[in-house]
Amino acid sequence: MSELSAFFQNVKLPVMPEVAHALIRTLHDEDVTLAQVRELIAKDPALTAQVLRAANSAALGLRREIGTLDGAIAMLGLAQVRTLALTACMHVAFPVVPGLDRRAFWRNCMACAGYAQWLAGGIGLDVQQAWLAGMMLRLGELLILQHRPDVLAAIERQPQIPGERWAREQAALGFTEAQVTAELAHRWHFPAVIVRGLNAAAAPLAQPPLSPLGGVLHLASRLADMAFSEPEVVDALPADVIAALDLNADWMRRRLPSPDSFFDIDQL
Repeated sequence: MSELSAFFQNVKLPVMPEVAHALIRTLHDEDVTLAQVRELIAKDPALTAQVLRAANSAALGLRREIGTLDGAIAMLGLAQVRTLALTACMHVAFPVVPGLDRRAFWRNCMACAGYAQWLAGGIGLDVQQAWLAGMMLRLGELLILQHRPDVLAAIERQPQIPGERWAREQAALGFTEAQVTAELAHRWHFPAVIVRGLNAAAAPLAQPPLSPLGGVLHLASRLADMAFSEPEVVDALPADVIAALDLNADWMRRRLPSPDSFFDIDQL
């Protein structure tokens, strides 16, 4: 039995509300309608309020308030509203463990999501899937620390070098947070492309063929860990992953977004 299988035999999985499971099922349905997603979210008044707060945060600068789900969908699109609703559900299902800075953790998750969306757009991947997978990437760490709080100091040891958290987890546990999140996504019936991307995120070139989403998540997580937006940050990313994704480093330097432009989880 692998270390990861043994871990999941003993861990208590987060409880996701039924609306979240229903929204996940719509990710598999290319013919899902606006009305179907709207009805799912509207069944939960608290979730509706969270989505509207998130939509207004994401729509800053429009100089008008979004007051209804229909307005949010019209402004942001069906895919983004669904993604915001799933994010809100996970934010509740995954309380941050003692000893881990809650604000810093979720800020990192949102930066990873934002960078993943940006990179995915550069190579023609589904940007909402990339955003959702980027937001989820570190959730496996919360599950690890809830079950094994004794490894917190080893995993979060300072200074935090981009990508080193995965190596620390592998050394301490025999698997990474990304693999935990991938297994969780599999058990929750997320689309296979998201599961495979999460599973490959820590080492996207280790097991061919390349998962483009896995490569995007790898770069996005490193950018989120570096937490600054000077163009030179691109030069600190693994060149072999950039090349494998056929990304243009000059384009990345010119178009690198600022972390301040990403959605703020504190609105949920």
